[in-house]
Amino acid sequence: MDSPFLNKEIWFLTGSQDLYGDDVLAQVAEQSRAVVAMLEDSGIIPVPITWKPVLRSSDAIHRLVLEAAADERCIGLITWMHTFSPAKMWIRGLGVLATPLLQLHTQANLELPWSSIDMDFMNLNQAAHGDREFGYILSRTDIPRKIVVGHASDPRVAQRIAVWARAAAACDALQTLNLVRFGDNMRRVAVTDGDKTEAEIRFGTSIDTWGVDDLADAVDNVAADAVDILVDEYCQLYTVPQELAAGGARHASLRYAARLEAGLSSFLTERGSRAFTTNFEDLGRLRQLPGLAVQRLMAEGFGFGAEGDWKTALLVRAAKVMGFGLPGGASLMEDYTYDLTPGGELVLGAHMLEICPSLTTTRPRAAIHPLTIGNREDPVRLVFQADPGPGVVVAMIDMRERFRMVANVVELVASPRELSELPVAHAVWSPKPDLPTSAAAWLLAGAAHHTVLTTAVDLEAFEDLARMTRIELVSIDGSTTQRDVERELRWNAAYYRSVYGS
Repeated sequence: MDSPFLNKEIWFLTGSQDLYGDDVLAQVAEQSRAVVAMLEDSGIIPVPITWKPVLRSSDAIHRLVLEAAADERCIGLITWMHTFSPAKMWIRGLGVLATPLLQLHTQANLELPWSSIDMDFMNLNQAAHGDREFGYILSRTDIPRKIVVGHASDPRVAQRIAVWARAAAACDALQTLNLVRFGDNMRRVAVTDGDKTEAEIRFGTSIDTWGVDDLADAVDNVAADAVDILVDEYCQLYTVPQELAAGGARHASLRYAARLEAGLSSFLTERGSRAFTTNFEDLGRLRQLPGLAVQRLMAEGFGFGAEGDWKTALLVRAAKVMGFGLPGGASLMEDYTYDLTPGGELVLGAHMLEICPSLTTTRPRAAIHPLTIGNREDPVRLVFQADPGPGVVVAMIDMRERFRMVANVVELVASPRELSELPVAHAVWSPKPDLPTSAAAWLLAGAAHHTVLTTAVDLEAFEDLARMTRIELVSIDGSTTQRDVERELRWNAAYYRSVYGS
């Protein structure tokens, strides 16, 4: 996966005013540069932070915000009111804001020089004062933003900004995402459907359908040497059983899986697409439902949704961008079945074929087994279990006047017993706060059965993404109760329907 942070940057905006005079403003500029340097020195913020000259007038603010919106490199703005910046002069600029915003509530000095504080010091160091003025106008104009409080040298501050920067990169990626659907969503299924026009309005993502036989043409046109290269790669990266290896009884199936991958990759690349869906009810001339091909393309950073579920494909792509370069991975997932042993309840998550190998550090096993749906040849897939550790399971649904994300904090665990007969990749997890509460909250929220499971980023990243895109987020974590979720959903419904209509 190419870095989604390449040629991107975040602009650092410092607010002040001419009242203080040139000497003070020179100190403001110097100290705001120092704040940027401290953040850059943390080494964990994935996007460079570019310092901009101190803003002292409505015209300068308006002009710079317009420049940020027009510059494809700029994916976010960090603001800091070093001194007192009268907030009325920000109104014009905020009126044209189209870039994610973070309000950094900090100050130049870590500790107060108590014995030497005089009025010159007080006039210069007014962030506690100035950021409250700025916070008022942001709230008055209903500007969504993340607020981070603390000194720039504090690793916790840099970490929270880093999470926001990753969400901003995902928001930027969705703005230009071209998502290919091969066929429609699964027949008579409600939750995988949705308003594609509203998705383009809200996220910027273009969602277009292509006939599956257009893909079949690309698969048929793959050269034999391209298949050879992929098959060799499979043998290097995965445990390949003798029946699939060269000379094996089913080697032709592995070669067709490679042909599927090469054809699918070329089709998407030619159209500049980084996300796609398939549907086992619409396979045209394809001989297999793509399994191995989908798994490997997800590992390269593509978003994917099964049965035409474009909302999940969009969400997988966002998770891939946010987690780029971090340990762990992200994948399409589905809650399949439960272990309801009292006190030890667990979820077994899987799908027919398409779980991304980025969720494991072990060596996956290639396998071929019958698939009772799709009415095609037995498909090849990678089999493994996701690594234990913390994760988040997230779904996105269409609620008519809004999109809703539902996110459940989970702990992935090793399966209590060997799953020797399960022929697909899978994950086992304990949801927070417990399975009965999390499942009830999930059902109350109407959340989908298709999800993205990520072990690379945490809940905060999805909170930031939801805020940037102005969509609803329902969080299920260690403090969740069913009563609280029911109340939150009622409040949210009243808010969104009053703002966006029923």
